[in-house]
Amino acid sequence: MKEKEFFTTRRTVRSYTDRRISDSLLSEMLEAASHAPTTGNMQLYSVIVTRDNDKKKILAPCHFNQPSVMSADVVLTFCADFNRFVKWCECRNATPGYDNFQSFMTAVLDTTIFAQQFVTIAEMNGIGCCYLGTTTYNAPQIAETLGLPDRVVPVTTLTAGYPASMPEISDRLAADAFIHNERYNDYTPTRIDNIYAAKEAREDSGRFIAENNKETLAQVFTDIRYPKANNEHFSEVYREFIESKKFKI
Repeated sequence: MKEKEFFTTRRTVRSYTDRRISDSLLSEMLEAASHAPTTGNMQLYSVIVTRDNDKKKILAPCHFNQPSVMSADVVLTFCADFNRFVKWCECRNATPGYDNFQSFMTAVLDTTIFAQQFVTIAEMNGIGCCYLGTTTYNAPQIAETLGLPDRVVPVTTLTAGYPASMPEISDRLAADAFIHNERYNDYTPTRIDNIYAAKEAREDSGRFIAENNKETLAQVFTDIRYPKANNEHFSEVYREFIESKKFKI
């Protein structure tokens, strides 16, 4: 398969077989992913590997019991981690100043890049992956379950395993929807219509609108999937949790 096709035909996999990812392959993939770009070569991340079914059962409610948590061979919780680096500084007579928003975001970026590098490597090895966006919703419960100390904050979770089936390729906006040459080119109503026309015309989009008794696909997002009240609630939960882990937000 050509490189372009590898990326344009990738799929998010939520259903897995019983085939096990060997410990050696998992370790090799995580080590390879660690060669992703990182701020100042600090590698401000850690990953908690969960394979035990009893531990998965404890984690599952934190992810609203999404089936992929239990069916996946492995659940990987990627965390922004300044704990290790701060302790290194303290052990070397250096005074760390990383309890601030800038440092937190630096660790989040390192973590996100590391996680996506792992996804690419895993998919190259025939393994399917699915990001769980629920990680930031229930970070306090996840941290308690995984024993995360101060300065360690869960950012995203992946389920991974050999695919039981291959779902359809997710639709994406055309590249000219998000590419801006030289400076930002703001969106007019006409341009918005053109950008979202194909997405809104899809059969599954029509089904989502009908199932949720809405007028438009956008209303499915604003009123059902990601409503304001939920966004504000989980924002406050996550902010308070981050500050409890010694970051000033």
